[in-house]
Amino acid sequence: MTSYFAGSPSGQQGLSPLSPPPQRSSALSNRLTSVLSASYVDSDIRDALETLSIRGVHNSAETRRQLRLDVQKEVVDCNAEIVRDFGKVAEQLKRIGGVIATLNQTCDEMRKHIGLAKQDSAPVLEEATALMSQKKDTETKQQLLDAFSKHFLIPEEDLMALNSAEEPVDDRFFDILARVKQVHHDCELLLGGENQRLGLEVMELSTRHLNSAYQKLYKWIQKEFQSLNLEDPRISSSIRRALRVLAERPTLFHSCLDFFAEARDYVLSDAFHYALTDAISGGNAAATAGDHTVKPIEFSAHDPLRYIGDMLAWVHSTTVSEREALEALFVADGEELARGIQAGLNSEPWSRIDEESETTFDGRKALSDLVNRDLTGVSRSLRQRVELVIQGHDDPVTCFKVVNLLSFYRTTFSKLVGSQSQLVDLMHILEKFTLGHFENLMKEQVNTLSGDHLALAHPSDLSPPEFLLDALEALVSLMKTHDGSVRPDEQSDSATENSFTPVMRAAFDPFLALARASSEEIEDTTAQTIYRINILLASRATISSFSFASVTHMSRVSGAISQLRDNLLELQHDFLLEKSGLQDLLDALEPFSKQSKDSEPDADNAEEQSDLQKPQLADLTSLPAFQPAALVISSQQLDEFLPSALMDAADHLKRVQSASLIQSVTEDAVEAFCHDFEFVEGMIIAADEARGMTQVTLGTDGSVISGRSGISSRKTPADGNDEDEEKEDQWSLRSLFPRTTGEIRVLLS
Repeated sequence: MTSYFAGSPSGQQGLSPLSPPPQRSSALSNRLTSVLSASYVDSDIRDALETLSIRGVHNSAETRRQLRLDVQKEVVDCNAEIVRDFGKVAEQLKRIGGVIATLNQTCDEMRKHIGLAKQDSAPVLEEATALMSQKKDTETKQQLLDAFSKHFLIPEEDLMALNSAEEPVDDRFFDILARVKQVHHDCELLLGGENQRLGLEVMELSTRHLNSAYQKLYKWIQKEFQSLNLEDPRISSSIRRALRVLAERPTLFHSCLDFFAEARDYVLSDAFHYALTDAISGGNAAATAGDHTVKPIEFSAHDPLRYIGDMLAWVHSTTVSEREALEALFVADGEELARGIQAGLNSEPWSRIDEESETTFDGRKALSDLVNRDLTGVSRSLRQRVELVIQGHDDPVTCFKVVNLLSFYRTTFSKLVGSQSQLVDLMHILEKFTLGHFENLMKEQVNTLSGDHLALAHPSDLSPPEFLLDALEALVSLMKTHDGSVRPDEQSDSATENSFTPVMRAAFDPFLALARASSEEIEDTTAQTIYRINILLASRATISSFSFASVTHMSRVSGAISQLRDNLLELQHDFLLEKSGLQDLLDALEPFSKQSKDSEPDADNAEEQSDLQKPQLADLTSLPAFQPAALVISSQQLDEFLPSALMDAADHLKRVQSASLIQSVTEDAVEAFCHDFEFVEGMIIAADEARGMTQVTLGTDGSVISGRSGISSRKTPADGNDEDEEKEDQWSLRSLFPRTTGEIRVLLS
C-alpha cells in the first residue's frame, strides 16, 4: 500500500511497465479514497460493522467472496417469509371484508327502520320540544315572580306591624318602614318599562302604606312627648330614631315640634309659676316633687333687684337645662335630620316657603328656636312681672342696677340661644323699658327741683348747691354700678359716645343746667363766676375717676372751667389794678395805649413819628391823673397796697374751692399787673424825656426841685406866676412816682 501513496498521481512523469492500466488505477484510487474518507461515526457504517461483528466473520479472501452471496441469500429468505405472512393477512382481510359487508347491510336495514320511526315520532318530538320551552319560560317567569314578590310585596304580618296602632314602634317597625321606602323608590324602575300599570299600582300601594306608617309614627311621638322626662339624661333612642325618620315628612315633623313646644311651654310656665309662688297649678306632678325648703321668689318682691335677679337666674337655669336635654334630640343626629328634611322637601316641594331658596336644616338653629318656643309663656310672664315691679319703684340707682342686670343676661342669652332669639329680644325690651323709667325718674326730680326756689338758692359760701351734691353722689353710685357690671366690648359710633352716655344725659346734664340757672340770680359778677366755677370743679372731680363718663363730658366741663378761669383772671386783674390805684393811670393813658398799638413805626419814618409823639407825651402832665397831687396819692396808694397785695388777692378769691386754681389765677393776674405797671412806668419816663427833664427831686417842704441842662432851680407854691419862670421851672413825673417794675416784681413774687 505504500506504493499507492508514494506520490501524488499528478506528479508522475511516466508509467511503469508493471503498473496497472490507468482506468483501473483510477477506480481503485477512488474507492480507496471513498473508504478512507468515510467517517466511522456515520450510523450506516456503524450498523454494518456491528452486523459483521455479530456474524463472527473473519477477514479472509473466502469470506470476502461469500459475503455478498450470503447477504443476498438472507435477503431472499426474509422476503419469502414476509410474503407468507402477508398471505395470512390477506386471508384475514377477506374475512373482515365479509363481516363489514354484512354490517353494512344490517345498517342499511336499521337506517330504513329509523327513518320510518322518525317519521312516526317527529310530531311527538316537536310537541315535547314546545312543552320543554314552555316549561323553561314558566320557570323563568316563576323566578321573576318570586323575586318580584320578595322585593316589591310586603307580607301581611309586616303590614300589620307597620300600620296597626296596637303594634309597638320598635326596630321591626323601622326595618319594615325602610323596606317599604325602598320598594317605593324602586318603583321608578318599573315606571321606566313598557307596562307602567304594575309600577303605578305598586307605587300607589306603597304610598298608602308609607302615609299610614308616618301617621302612626307621628301619633306615637306625640304620645311619647307627653310622658317624656327631659330631666333624664338618657332619652330613649327610639324617640331620636323616630324623629330622624319623621323628618322625611317636613309637615308632620314641624307639626310634631309645634306640639312638643306647646307641651313644654305649658310645663315650663307651670314650673315658673310654682317657683314664684310655691303654688301647684294644673296638677303638675313635677312641681309636687320639688324642694319645698327653697323659698318662693315672690318672698323677695320687696327688693326689685333681687326679685328680678332671681327670676332671671331661674330662666337662665331652665334654658340651660332645656338646651342640654334637647341637644340629644337635634344636635347629635343633626346631619341625619338634615338629610331627612332635604329628602322630604324633595318629595314634598309644596312644603317650601320660598321655592327659590335652598332650605337646609341647621341643628343648632332648630335647637335654639325650639328652646325659645318652649319658653314663650315664661317670657311673657317674666315681662309682665318685671314691668310691674319697675313701674312701682322710684329709686333711680336701683333701676339702673336692673338695667345692668338685664344687659348682662342679654349677653348671656345671646351666647346661649343666639342673638336673634326671643329671650334676647325680651331682655333688650326690658332694658329699654327700665332705662326709660330711670330717665322719667330723673326728669321728675329735675321738675320738682325747678319749682323749689329754696332748693335752688345758692349757699352763702358759694359752694355747690345741696341738690347738685346729692345728684353727684347718686351719679357716683351709678358709675360704680356701671363700672362693676360685666359688659361686652362697647363699640360706639364716635369717640364721645358709649353705653353710659344716656345715663349722663339723664342724671348729670339736667342738674348741672339747674345749678347754672340758679347762678343767674347772683348779681355780683365775681361771686357768680366763683359759684359757677365751684359747681364745675365739683362736677369734674366726680366724673374724672371714671373713663366711660369723662370721655363724654370731661371735655365740655373742662372747656367751661377754662372759660370761667379766664373770666376769673380778668376779675382778679381788675381787682389788683383797682386796689393799687393803677387803674386811674391806665384809664388816663388809654389814648396813648391805643396810639402805641395802632402805630408801629418803621425804620424809615421812625424819627418823623418820634417827633410827632414827643409833643403829645409832653402834654401828659396836663392830664388830671398825672397832676402832682394826684400822682403822689396814686404812688402812696400803691405803696400801701404792695405789702399785702398777694394776701388781698388770695382773700378776694378765697371762696373758690381749689387752692391750685386760686394760686394759678393770682400768679397770672400779678404777671398781667406787672405788664401794666411796666407800661405806665415807660410812659412816665418817656414823658419826662419829652419834656427834657434830666434830674428831678422833691424837697422836704413839698416843693419841686427840677433841673434841665445842668441848671437847677427851686419853685414853691408861694412863688408868683411869672410866665418865664414857669417855662424854666418844671416838675418831674418820675420823682412823684418812683416805683420801678423790678421792685414791683420782687414785692409780688
